[in-house]
Amino acid sequence: MDEYQAAKSAVPAGASPAYAPGSFHALIVSYYRSVKFTRMKPSSQKMRQNALERFRAKHGDKPVTALEARHIDKWMADIAATPHAANDLRKMLNMLMKHAILLGLRRDNPVDAVEALRVDSDGYHCWTETEIAQYEAKWSLGTRERLAMALLLYTGLRRSDMVKLGRQNREGDRFILRHTKNKSETSIKILPPLAAAIDAMADDKHLTYLITQKGKPFEAASFGNWFRDRCNEAGLPHCSAHGLRKAMSRRLAEAGATTLQGRAVTGHKTDAMFAHYAAAANREKLADEALDRVAQIIPLSKAAGQ
Repeated sequence: MDEYQAAKSAVPAGASPAYAPGSFHALIVSYYRSVKFTRMKPSSQKMRQNALERFRAKHGDKPVTALEARHIDKWMADIAATPHAANDLRKMLNMLMKHAILLGLRRDNPVDAVEALRVDSDGYHCWTETEIAQYEAKWSLGTRERLAMALLLYTGLRRSDMVKLGRQNREGDRFILRHTKNKSETSIKILPPLAAAIDAMADDKHLTYLITQKGKPFEAASFGNWFRDRCNEAGLPHCSAHGLRKAMSRRLAEAGATTLQGRAVTGHKTDAMFAHYAAAANREKLADEALDRVAQIIPLSKAAGQ
């Protein structure tokens, strides 16, 4: 963006734009050079930079010291209809203010006085067994659509990792998987439905199991859009790729897997995160199983009401 602005202003190549000291322009440029930003994954850097540049386009010339809690509260209220976006704005400003404090530009963080908006949502919809069956009825074995669903559901991978999955990840009847987001690894059995979907689309020419119509590996973003369209065609417009990761977590919980066992499959780093994903488990079924265990330890006299 600096080079682009320099070109527009006919600034000689290699020269840095002269931003006013203490402005958001200067603060954001400084943040881009910080250890915190440079150590991020490229994908995270891109997402963070997109948000910062949108903010910078509106407020870059303003002094960092002029930002007050009331400004943040108003900006968040203006986009309260999309609470995730409002909360993302708050997170970004919180990060910028912390960097400003490190630089000595501020002593306080006005974000501390502004609360995040409550989000009445569980996030991505968790696929039910009925929805999984409906998708499979629409897309039979031997189609890319069926293979995509099977790879997502039976590995528990995020779409950004699933699109890279191929023969190089397979060791006999197991997959050795790398979860890029939290840098965890899992080793899981290849269940029969997944093996059938892979065998039905056997292709020794490509490194990834799933390819585009042009024979190229999918990019994560384009795959998400493609899979969304396939869900729509199956009459499941509310379903998404990430919802299948939740479905695997739900299945694990319903099968009686412990939190540690579940995390060994999905790659979640914390118990709390796995529990959040498994929250859609059939509570009635789990409750019945738990009470059946309780019934087994109740003394006969008490069970008979004596």
